[in-house]
Amino acid sequence: MRVAIIGAGYVGLVSGACLADFGHEVVCVDSDSAKIEALKQGEIPIYEPGLQDLVRSNVKEARLSFATALEEPVRAADVVFIAVGTPSRRGDGHADLSYVYAVARDIAAAVDGFTVVVTKSTVPVGTGDEVERIIREVRPNADVVVASNPEFLREGAAIHDFKHPDRIVVGTDDQRAKTVIAEIYRPLNLNQSPIFYTTRRTAELIKYAANAFLATKITFINEIADLCERVGADVQEVARGMGLDNRIGAKFLHAGPGFGGSCFPKDVRALIKTAQDHDIPLRILEAVAAVNDTRKRAMARKVSAVFSGVLRGRTVAVLGLTFKPNTDDVREAPSLPLITALQDMGARVRAFDPAGMKRAQTLLKDVTYCDSAYDCVENVDVLVIATEWEQFRALDLERLRDLMACPVVVDLRNVYRPEEMHRYGFAYAGVGRPLAAPAFAHDPFLAIGLTSEGAHQRAELVEATRVGATTCWASQLCNAKNENVVSKG
Repeated sequence: MRVAIIGAGYVGLVSGACLADFGHEVVCVDSDSAKIEALKQGEIPIYEPGLQDLVRSNVKEARLSFATALEEPVRAADVVFIAVGTPSRRGDGHADLSYVYAVARDIAAAVDGFTVVVTKSTVPVGTGDEVERIIREVRPNADVVVASNPEFLREGAAIHDFKHPDRIVVGTDDQRAKTVIAEIYRPLNLNQSPIFYTTRRTAELIKYAANAFLATKITFINEIADLCERVGADVQEVARGMGLDNRIGAKFLHAGPGFGGSCFPKDVRALIKTAQDHDIPLRILEAVAAVNDTRKRAMARKVSAVFSGVLRGRTVAVLGLTFKPNTDDVREAPSLPLITALQDMGARVRAFDPAGMKRAQTLLKDVTYCDSAYDCVENVDVLVIATEWEQFRALDLERLRDLMACPVVVDLRNVYRPEEMHRYGFAYAGVGRPLAAPAFAHDPFLAIGLTSEGAHQRAELVEATRVGATTCWASQLCNAKNENVVSKG
């Protein structure tokens, strides 16, 4: 089938490349001429595993092309997908639908013959009604059906999600539109991916409700993590115990610094505003948004607590700037308020991310951006793991310890096991785990190299562990290393 996709951003480009790979003839249209020219040259403006190869192969096979003018692609299309951005509107949190409505007018002027216009952008309930009204206003006699087909793509796994969806939600009552959309997704029949037909308004709300629920699940386990730290429980074991219940499930029960990215924060805000417009307060989601916003900056206090609340003059290494691994997206990433809060406390910040540094540099100033994880940690007082990139999961711990001025790790993603970090001589703090001292604080006979001069200091560390006074480990461990009480290796 002939498909036009308006908007060559994340959703539009991934959808276009995958539909072309199904065998459809796809044209991705975007008003950004520089982006379109780059795409024609095989340059991908976003980081998404596998996307560049998929785009290039389908361009080569002449199934995928790019344009800045939508008139001809829309005129020739059986289906037109609207995949433009719907960012939070400045000032009130509502979704900004100006791009959607502008595109609807342009589509109305260009359609020729029966066409299904599908909103794939994440839009509030009732947007499809307004898109249809605009098209009828511009072209009263246009043979057009407006449907909703929200996307459920995870950044970093978008191609897999598109080709192996849990479900395909389609909002339309029109049988002709159902037939066309079923043909679009026919290649997925082999995977037995169910197409769930519903009304247009219901489809629009499904997308928001799904994202809001996942955001709520993340926020819930984050608050449980805070309680775990106070009562001496382990949030990872709590989450596992919960997740084994099939009614709950294990996904999105990973405690951390809060959710970010282009979807969850924006969609939670938009759903809250939609509900308020209809005099239905969503108190749970209001709490989710508030808790998540404060949590990100609060992570800086977790770092400062390791040094008794004083970070002035300290150097902090931050590994990970994107809101999740396998993307270059730093929109509303926890690293941004974390780093600004660390700087406000007087800390110097070094940072490394495999894909997100270029975007982060436009948002974070006075940060030293490094070439590798090991470059980042050289001579720092504390390492903070803010994003769980795979390459951060298997760091050479001996090398890491030896490079750092003070072997202290604050792991906001619970990547490492506390007992392993302690064995290598690190002071280690995770999220929702009992705090404990490094290995030599527990066993003075470990071959860590403590000299007789460090006996008194060793006793203080043991006592700190016994009473849970974790905040003194880091300073004492720094002093120990600086005075060569702890030997290298």
